[in-house]
Amino acid sequence: MGLRDRLTRMVSAPTETVSKVLNRPTAAGRHCPLYPLNLLENLRGNLEDAVRDRVIMITGASSGIGAATAKQLGAAGGTVVLVARGAEKLEETKALVREAGGTAHVYPCDLSDLDAIATMCDQVVADLGGVDILVNNAGRSIRRSLALSYDRLHDYQRTMQLNYFAPVQLMLKLLPGMRERGFGHIVNVSSVGVQTRAPRFGAYIASKTALDTLCDAWQAETRTDDVRFTTVHMALVRTPMIEATTIYDRFPALTPEDAAEILCRAIIHRPRRVSPPFGSFASFADAVSPQIMDRVRSRGFQLFDDSSAAKGGEGAPPDEPIGVQGKAFAELTRGVHW
Repeated sequence: MGLRDRLTRMVSAPTETVSKVLNRPTAAGRHCPLYPLNLLENLRGNLEDAVRDRVIMITGASSGIGAATAKQLGAAGGTVVLVARGAEKLEETKALVREAGGTAHVYPCDLSDLDAIATMCDQVVADLGGVDILVNNAGRSIRRSLALSYDRLHDYQRTMQLNYFAPVQLMLKLLPGMRERGFGHIVNVSSVGVQTRAPRFGAYIASKTALDTLCDAWQAETRTDDVRFTTVHMALVRTPMIEATTIYDRFPALTPEDAAEILCRAIIHRPRRVSPPFGSFASFADAVSPQIMDRVRSRGFQLFDDSSAAKGGEGAPPDEPIGVQGKAFAELTRGVHW
């Protein structure tokens, strides 16, 4: 065994032990919320009962988390409305849902176009009578440091357009019907980055935080109508969205099927929050002492570099490999995208 391998084992052994403690599975599953009432709720209910006779709209349904979630919900008996820009990819997801024994409808829509969203929602309501559950899954993620962003205001504008204004328009169109029928559920796929304030993701987590906060405010107004908002602070998921950052190949990450299972459990139990354990810990630590989390975030920022894509794509230097310390840090903060 070489020196490098011995160092790796020396660092990784205690780190993995601490990581297991911080990310210990709860009775509800390893990524379900650490709130006692939600843990009690998880002792009852099933997906079939939650989605029977329900129409569920999923954005970003052409691949990744959206496609995997559509397949599970369709197999459980829900009527799934598939929304994304590419019609061909949506048809592939529709085929997967049908193979699983489910029913799916395809509604191609450019979610960066607010007028197109309004038209699409009107058509869905006319065709299917309304939407009972909305899964705001579509999103844009940008990993780029501040130093590389000074002349890139458009990164912030585009991210806010898709991650905030698009779901706001969807909700404004669909919430009236939910409130009138006396039932509705909005599931927002947020990020553990909102809880950890991950560096290099300022544009992304700002847009997600805006949506989280808006729905917190709306929940007070809609609770008596039996309309619920669930924020899912999703950990890192291995989808095409993260492929440009090659260091993530060595990061702990969920599969799209893992992520879909989390969303399905959220639909069953309708909790206000779903957070991985480290995200909950980071939120608490940040509330107690932001300076402590500043140091953690700064360390993460220093350990990992901008990707070659963030530096300019073709012709940029290749991504630096993760060192021993970086691998240990990624394991300790499992699920966080640094």
